[in-house]
Amino acid sequence: MKNALTDPDLGKAWLDTLEHQRRLSKHTLANYARAIDLLLTLKEKLDLRDIDTQQIRRFVARLHATGLSGRTLALTLSAWRGLYRWLARQRGFPANPVQGVRAPKSPRHLPKALSVEQAQQLLESAPPQTQEAPESVRDRAMFELLYSSGLRLAELIALDAADGRLDLKQAEVTVTGKGGKTRTVPVGGRARDALRDWLKARALLAAPQESALFVGARGRRIAAGTVQARLRAWAKRQGLGASVHPHMLRHSFASHLLQSSQDLRAVQEMLGHASIATTQVYTHLDFQALAKVYDAAHPRARKK
Repeated sequence: MKNALTDPDLGKAWLDTLEHQRRLSKHTLANYARAIDLLLTLKEKLDLRDIDTQQIRRFVARLHATGLSGRTLALTLSAWRGLYRWLARQRGFPANPVQGVRAPKSPRHLPKALSVEQAQQLLESAPPQTQEAPESVRDRAMFELLYSSGLRLAELIALDAADGRLDLKQAEVTVTGKGGKTRTVPVGGRARDALRDWLKARALLAAPQESALFVGARGRRIAAGTVQARLRAWAKRQGLGASVHPHMLRHSFASHLLQSSQDLRAVQEMLGHASIATTQVYTHLDFQALAKVYDAAHPRARKK
């Protein structure tokens, strides 16, 4: 006997469960919603209950043929798998047709990180003619904190000025990351100095009663696009080009910390990665740097 709810209703009910019970981020929910829309489109007149593993494989092949990467397909399959797991528990579906289906592999692209020298170049000297402007004081505090503590852009934007999560005396900041997971990470001395300067200047930009730590031109919580644009402009003025983005500072934090400490578990905790496999990508960045040193220094590294 078929469920009274339509298939789109079932998809929406699952997404509502993720939003209210698991408290996933808006970005993750949007990705899951797109994945469910894809499934509803691909299945055409089939019911969700009647889809089998072979049909799921055909759906994946069709999506792959349109140019979707293995990573995107893996995320799509993860959403489908979660939907069917919920349907089995809550709606009595007999099986999970996505179980065991894997996405095709794509070439692995290493995250882009600044070198230590580039990070110093970015943050050491203030851009000309903007040193005293409150916007510049804010920007320096944001960029120092991103690099000092490895924060995601969404975590930076979500910080409030007076909720105790930023503790400059204890030199730490507490953020809520993906999946609603909270972690506390250190804040370095340069970042603390920049943040103190910003807290003194913040009243010049912040609207009355605004709780956000970082605010934009209208005095309200700063937008992600504004942070990205300000960092691009700052990096260009510092001679690094316009390709620097906020997540690159997080990658740089992880890569530089791992090079110095060799403590993969500690870096995993500070980044808030659920799996150490995600953190291990930075060991490849470290190896690339070592390989360049080897090629330049070893007398028999290169053919003549």
